[in-house]
Amino acid sequence: MSTSWFPGLVLVACFVAFFDGCGSSEPTVTLAADERFQKAKALFDEEEYLEAINEFTIVTLQFQGSEYADDAQFYLGECRFRRGEYLLAAYEYSTLKRNWPASALIPEAQYKLALSYYMLSPKPSLDQQYTIRAIDEFQTFVEYYPSNEHAVEAEEKIKELTVRLAKKQYDNAVIYQQMEAYKSALAYYDDVIERFHDTEYALLAYLGKADVLMERKKYEEARLVVNAFLEKFPNSVLRSRAEELKRKIDARIQSVPPVTGGGSGQRERRAGEESASSRTGQQ
Repeated sequence: MSTSWFPGLVLVACFVAFFDGCGSSEPTVTLAADERFQKAKALFDEEEYLEAINEFTIVTLQFQGSEYADDAQFYLGECRFRRGEYLLAAYEYSTLKRNWPASALIPEAQYKLALSYYMLSPKPSLDQQYTIRAIDEFQTFVEYYPSNEHAVEAEEKIKELTVRLAKKQYDNAVIYQQMEAYKSALAYYDDVIERFHDTEYALLAYLGKADVLMERKKYEEARLVVNAFLEKFPNSVLRSRAEELKRKIDARIQSVPPVTGGGSGQRERRAGEESASSRTGQQ
């Protein structure tokens, strides 16, 4: 997991926390860990998230070894998440995992980390780096905490995000096909078929691939692809479309005269042989 962007986020978070705290003249050392945490939690409950961030940050910095430090770190993530600052929230949850790996809050932090990237995941037409990160984090959550109350929801989100990635790749294939960049189109169709075989876009990719092969006059290969589709998805709602495509392919194959041996080269050799035979006969 890449964390190259974390240092920048640390600076941003510290900058915000520092200037948020400048408006308060209350010394930060007058409260004990439990008192500081309770003050921060009260602000959080009142949805005063910026002030709560300042107080929770003090707990994590001044009372790192206390029983409240991991809770404070978790709530820093919660504050960011509720403010819609999902990238900063992801950083805060990751910090909890890194600095307090034995905390009882780790399962929830892992789920919220994945959820933060889920919230950042854009529509399929845009770059999907956060979608990929969200899937990775949800899969980590399900792997380590299969009995957690969020496990079912995490599985559903993995499926949702996987379909989003599949659509992205399928749309790329269609675009390349329309541009007549058939090699690239085939590469994307193959990627959908191999990586996203359990999505609806895999079925569409089979038919799209067959179309491209037909356009490249590779009829035998196209027929193999359609036959594979009919074998794998006999009850698909796209079956009639596949059968129609197969009929077109078969018609094209039948309309192409069989080429034996070397094609034009062989015809030239035959012409040469006939010419030589004619000359021999004349002699």
